[in-house]
Amino acid sequence: MTETIVSEQAPQLEGQLEGKERAERIISSKDDRAKMRHPEKAKRPDAPIQRKPSWIRVKAPVSKGYQETRKLMRDNNLTTVCEEAACPNIGECWSKKHATMMIMGGICTRACSFCNIATGKPQPLSPFEPYSVAAAVSKLQLRHVVITSVDRDDLDDGGADHFSKVIAATRKEAPDTTIEILTPDFRHKDGALEVVVKAKPDVFNHNLETVPRLYTSVRPGARYYHSLKILDRAKEMDPTLFTKSGLMVGLGEAKDEVLQVMDDMRAADVDFLTIGQYLQPTPKHHPVDRFVTPEEFEFYEKMAYNKGFLHVASSPLTRSSYHADEDFQELRKAREQKVSSS
Repeated sequence: MTETIVSEQAPQLEGQLEGKERAERIISSKDDRAKMRHPEKAKRPDAPIQRKPSWIRVKAPVSKGYQETRKLMRDNNLTTVCEEAACPNIGECWSKKHATMMIMGGICTRACSFCNIATGKPQPLSPFEPYSVAAAVSKLQLRHVVITSVDRDDLDDGGADHFSKVIAATRKEAPDTTIEILTPDFRHKDGALEVVVKAKPDVFNHNLETVPRLYTSVRPGARYYHSLKILDRAKEMDPTLFTKSGLMVGLGEAKDEVLQVMDDMRAADVDFLTIGQYLQPTPKHHPVDRFVTPEEFEFYEKMAYNKGFLHVASSPLTRSSYHADEDFQELRKAREQKVSSS
């Protein structure tokens, strides 16, 4: 979405507000939304949202394909990370009828400082959700689907069994669709990872998000080496599984720290790395330290390939599931080439 559309009422307001008044209204609206969605951040000091450089701005979603995808999500009572996380690529992806399903509700039990997903006490799991997700995947005729979730620390297994049921239902309803899952860290949930890996997704994704030094301010409820171990163990349990992880940059990390995280991922045999620019959702969220240039993203891509990743997506607008369909085809091709040449 563009930086000026901050609510469903924004298009009607734009014609009435000019200059400084309009800018103040936009900031105020974002601040109000942050207080509602993120009560734990309400007392944090505001961090002004910086103007985005030209290489990051995107057009508002208005296409017919976008509207059809949105209607399908509503008709099936589904939540998408595209909407909940305010993804800048929603217009492009939904116009192609690509959407990332977010299961287990729209309320997270964590309070990461970068994330726009609402924090609070989640609702009970819906027993019908696996079938709703599967029906939507079939209806969209997806070649590849990404399924993610909020953190559910309130559940004994962190939602692992629900992930397994969603994967099984999707396999049954859309047997030709490849399945990528983007999971929480299942911290303190013994046996949860085994349940998810046993369900046989095609890609297991767990994002490290940032460098170890920034975890206490960016991912206070997570631990860097636990997340790294999740990726390592997933590949140990099923060596045929593609593993994937992502980083945000522009949070205050240094180049050498990013390169070290790449080394850590490769030591865990991670196949696919995504790197994208962090964008601050509201004034209550973690501030953007800087906007990383396209040239630096190209540098990271080159270094990552040199370190042995099978596939790398590194650009300002890269997100975990951005172009996931095309990227999976490239990932599979890269493994086949590696095997044939060994």
